Amino acid sequence: MHEAASVRGLLIDLDGVCHIDGMVVPGAPEALRRIAAAGIPCRFITNTTTRSRRALAERLGGMGLPIAEGAVFSAPRAAASYLREHGPQRARLVVADAVREDFDAVAVDEIAPQAVVVGDIGPNWSYQLLDGIFRQVLAGAQLVALHKGRYWQTAQGLSLDIGAFVAGLEYATRREALVIGKPAPAFFLQGIADLGLPAERIAIVGDDIDSDIGGGQACGLTGIQVRTGKWRADLAAASPVRPHRTIDSIAELPSLLGLP
Repeated sequence: MHEAASVRGLLIDLDGVCHIDGMVVPGAPEALRRIAAAGIPCRFITNTTTRSRRALAERLGGMGLPIAEGAVFSAPRAAASYLREHGPQRARLVVADAVREDFDAVAVDEIAPQAVVVGDIGPNWSYQLLDGIFRQVLAGAQLVALHKGRYWQTAQGLSLDIGAFVAGLEYATRREALVIGKPAPAFFLQGIADLGLPAERIAIVGDDIDSDIGGGQACGLTGIQVRTGKWRADLAAASPVRPHRTIDSIAELPSLLGLP
């Protein structure tokens, strides 16, 4: 049963749900305080790979969002855990400098890596960089993508995300990337395990109908779509994913859950 009133834990997307490119969604701080007061545990999941988990928590706190570092569940954190637990042992990190601290326990090898980890590096993509990754993957390195998002919401509108580069590398190398972040099942399953609740008692709250809602529902979660961030009526209509509930913003979430 996917009834909102039966939800006892939440996986909440950050960018597009709690804030949009650094601007807090109206009502988000109060909604999170009501959820916390009701004793409902949350993990704040994000494919953002330009900031470390520590820096993300500091930034969120500066926005007035009551989110502790331990509650932030990021794609870099999940990737570092994968590399530690499953190997490969040496990795090239094609990630923003600010997020490298999340990979402190990973052995870095830029020349002959066993894995190439790809994250958000903004305008630093170039033919030379892509060609170098291409050659290393052909030589046997595993291509690890922190996510495979098509686009993301900025103050200027939708912008191209790293999924385009990952897909190009897959096409050229004929090798499928290991995708760590949303909508990979392993990412959601780690979040579910962190909450320590059965999937049917957890909801995913997101703005991306495919990555957030579709990925979460595939793992048995209740899908709650918000009409903020990258949500677009035409994109939602074109998607095969159908949320269990749709609300205007996270400000409506406590009422949907039946909270005081």
